[in-house]
Amino acid sequence: MTSKTKTLKQVAAASAMLAVAATSVITVQQAVLAAKVIKIDGSSTVFPITEGVAERFQKNNPTVKVTVGVSGTGGGFKKFCAGETDISNASRPIKDSEKELCAKNGIKYMEMPVAYDALTVVVNQNSPVTALTTAELKKIWEPAAQGKIKTWNQVNSKFPNTPIRLFGPGADSGTFDYFTEEINGKSGASRTDFTASEDDNVLVRGVGGDKGSLGYFGFAYYLANQGKLNSVAINGVKPTKENVLNGKYKPLSRPVFIYVSDKAAKKGEVRAFVQYYLKNAKPFVDRVGYIALPDSQYNSVASRFNAFR
Repeated sequence: MTSKTKTLKQVAAASAMLAVAATSVITVQQAVLAAKVIKIDGSSTVFPITEGVAERFQKNNPTVKVTVGVSGTGGGFKKFCAGETDISNASRPIKDSEKELCAKNGIKYMEMPVAYDALTVVVNQNSPVTALTTAELKKIWEPAAQGKIKTWNQVNSKFPNTPIRLFGPGADSGTFDYFTEEINGKSGASRTDFTASEDDNVLVRGVGGDKGSLGYFGFAYYLANQGKLNSVAINGVKPTKENVLNGKYKPLSRPVFIYVSDKAAKKGEVRAFVQYYLKNAKPFVDRVGYIALPDSQYNSVASRFNAFR
């Protein structure tokens, strides 16, 4: 073997080693980038806001992936308090039992209001029902109604003698908890003979497809489907942004939240995402049809988060 041939082989071997090393570096870099995942789950009500913020944040930060699931507020808190997610969307405050679970697993957290919602009672677009009282809603939805209140005229003699078909959030939904507490007097107290889903789009399709139907969910899902559904005035007041802000739409207006764990807040990508969320939430809230907080409130929440560790 000539010295020239030996030199060429040595160069080739060195190049191969460098290529392997470079590939290893790229693989490590890819692994690091792939590790920058922000996991979010929870409320279907809050989902449209968080999804919009997440999509824009990812465009500005392509090395971060944000996943947003929809398992309902209760389902989201189960994952959050088990340390499986970084952020939990919630359409109600965390329950004592969920606080205990978080404490048991060493999960500390911060609650952050991000918008107001007008929980909306809806009927089919061809329904003659335009208004209900809270007493009539209770008559329809309370546990004692199961198997007994089957037609509209049983609720009010002025209503037609046609069957009622009910659609509502499932038991893992914060909307279910809020509605049952405000209307039936106890969280979780409800008749069970209705079509339930944590996916509000399922409820929209159900109410939209049955003239005698009634359902309830967040205001944004009503606004997105006004061509299929009509909102019902409650105690004479329609669900609107104005009626939420002036306090007239009671008792079905409420704040909605995100929860962030202390462990997640220590991650740079999560901290950047939450700061971006609070700074830019308003246009996303408006876009999906909820009611934005005052700027001063977003700024106050952001200041508290900056001190949260």
